Amino acid sequence: MNQEISEPPRRLTGLIRNFGLQLSPTPRGARLARLLATEQLRLWGLPTHPAELIVGELATNAVTHGRVSGRDFRLLMYVIGDTLRIEVTDTRGDLLPYPQQAAADAESGRGLLLVEALADRWGVVPGPPPRKTVWAELSTGPAGQWPVLPPQ
Repeated sequence: MNQEISEPPRRLTGLIRNFGLQLSPTPRGARLARLLATEQLRLWGLPTHPAELIVGELATNAVTHGRVSGRDFRLLMYVIGDTLRIEVTDTRGDLLPYPQQAAADAESGRGLLLVEALADRWGVVPGPPPRKTVWAELSTGPAGQWPVLPPQ
């Protein structure tokens, strides 16, 4: 079945855009978070890079280090003014993330260093127990002048 996909609006002013969903704390859930976030950014007319990498790292951390069996993690993205905020909430508030150098031969352990390098700001908010939210913010440019990706 062919579907026509309309082009995202070229200019959106004065809007607060948000997107949120709960996902299973599995590698598949983390992968789905990145894919759905990328599609939502495209629909908003915003560049996907580096936001897709940040979502991928935060979601992967949630399912790797913040996983509690039977409890989902939550992805929330919203744009206010010229700032995109990405939030990933998991149910392991007792384990707070911090960037650290991984061993040179390690296959993982560099995710928060990547988030720190790509995001304008990032942090952790404890909250209500047993949760925590790891967030990152990116500047999207002046409000009302959203970059638009060329048609693919």
